[in-house]
Amino acid sequence: MRNCLWIIILLIVWIGQWVASIASPLPTPGTPWWEGWLLVENLADVVIYQANQQWLCPSRSHSRRRGRHRRGRRGKKRPSRPRAAPTRKNEEETEPEQPSDGSQGSPCDTVFAPQRWGVSPELSQELPKRLHGFWQRYAACFKTRTRNTSEYAYRYLSGLLRLETERNYTNIGRATGVAAENVQHFMSNSPWPARASLDQVVQEIKATPGLERGSVLILDESADQSGHQKAGAGRQYNGRLGKVEMSQVGTFLGYANTTQLTRPMWTWVDGELYLPEHWFTPEMAEARKRVGIPSEHQFQTKIEQGWKMIQHVQTQGLPFEAVACDDLYGQSTWLRDKLDGAGIPYIADVPCTTQVYLEKPVLGVPEPVPGQRGRKPTRLRVLNGVKPLQAHQVARRADTYWQRVRVRAIERGELNDPFAARRVWTLREGEAEPVQEWLVMRREGKKRTTYALSNAPADASLEYLAWLKCQRYFVERAIQDAKSEVGWDELQARKYRGWEHHLALVILAVWFLAQTRWEWAERCARDPTLAQQFELELLPALSMANIRVLLRAAMPLPQPTPEEAVSLIVEHFVNRTRSRKSRLKRQRATSNAPP
Repeated sequence: MRNCLWIIILLIVWIGQWVASIASPLPTPGTPWWEGWLLVENLADVVIYQANQQWLCPSRSHSRRRGRHRRGRRGKKRPSRPRAAPTRKNEEETEPEQPSDGSQGSPCDTVFAPQRWGVSPELSQELPKRLHGFWQRYAACFKTRTRNTSEYAYRYLSGLLRLETERNYTNIGRATGVAAENVQHFMSNSPWPARASLDQVVQEIKATPGLERGSVLILDESADQSGHQKAGAGRQYNGRLGKVEMSQVGTFLGYANTTQLTRPMWTWVDGELYLPEHWFTPEMAEARKRVGIPSEHQFQTKIEQGWKMIQHVQTQGLPFEAVACDDLYGQSTWLRDKLDGAGIPYIADVPCTTQVYLEKPVLGVPEPVPGQRGRKPTRLRVLNGVKPLQAHQVARRADTYWQRVRVRAIERGELNDPFAARRVWTLREGEAEPVQEWLVMRREGKKRTTYALSNAPADASLEYLAWLKCQRYFVERAIQDAKSEVGWDELQARKYRGWEHHLALVILAVWFLAQTRWEWAERCARDPTLAQQFELELLPALSMANIRVLLRAAMPLPQPTPEEAVSLIVEHFVNRTRSRKSRLKRQRATSNAPP
């Protein structure tokens, strides 16, 4: 109706223009007809603009009234009747329909119904009780000979899960109603054993139905910037920064199981603080004592730490089918031999310059040439003339067959890359017999190719090798969740025990989220027609961030009153003043010392 009104007004204006042109075809500037002509032209432009706006963008209130009218009639069944072919006028007046995949629309649309996605407000209300029950299962792990400190563990765990940022001792104490000094003592000084909780996590994974097969252990390390006074701090390579920097480095063992795409599982199961070799020199004895490094500790490489953790979970009976690791560990023939000797399949990333043989080399000490001067040969050499190739050279050979393999469906589409695999031989230092392995190659994009060595059976399929090659991704997800969701990288403790305790509680927090997601995915089934409606094979799984949103809704963080806020500010002023006084005292003592 409104569009028709604008059309009538526009016709009246055009008629006025026509009459004005008849009275004075060429109006002279300054005459009354000239001013009338300009007025009519401007009015015509305004009318045309308003008419276009009404045709292209109907008023929101009008659309809402029609929407309410349609929604009010949804419950009434009316006999269907054939719809007339739309005219241009009908197309202009009809509100455009929303896409069928639900990419746009109001919360009343069917794809926005929580029940179809398997979520409900009841899940949020269930989480506080679930968290309390989870803590009770682990309460015995926090007892010492003289005290039961499990209550502090619950507060710290709750703070890690509910706070968004700056999850340090002070903020966790304020958010959970505990004095910051007590939290610091519980984490840095209390002698409760961190190993007990980690072992219990392994036992719970072992007892979880559905995780009996298809699991993989993933070995990796993570570095975080730190001050030089923290335990294990040193100038070492920081992968996140891509350079050598003052950092703390931890070696971590991740666990992943993706046999069920609708509820993937990944978490940390163990970790060790890497202590650089210079920390064990006599000059660092006082520093070791200050940060509480146990006297029985000896230097271990990251590779040795990784093998120690793998052995530990294996003795506990944790089921897994293979071990995956990056090239720091993969280029270690010592680690690959240890894994192979223990009967553990591995997929170990290696640099592109790794030397391999396409034919079996014959190794031995060459016989001395008669009449030739010099020392008698003692080192092993290749006697049959087979030349080694670097891994990237093997990938470019014409007889290397590449095949695109669909590994799995992912939220961004499909993991569907070209793969190639060849049987190769590699050498060991001081060993006369070469070792036959798989060289697995993967093209990731147009310019990047990655390589891995594996001791998988000789008859292993390319699909299985490609599946193994893509498992290391999940340790990256575990590290990301540990940092972004539960604050692993926000630790500010200096002591070795504080690092161990923080690791134990972070692993507990990640396992709580992973276990909740695993169980909810089975219990809260989704509407199977959702995937058909979106024309997708895989719908996004419930994330750890989603669970934390539900937890914060049921257990909101306390907000300070105005009086408490003022007290916090004054406390902050006092702490800053004391800190400045302490630093000035140290500076003056240093300046007065003899050079």
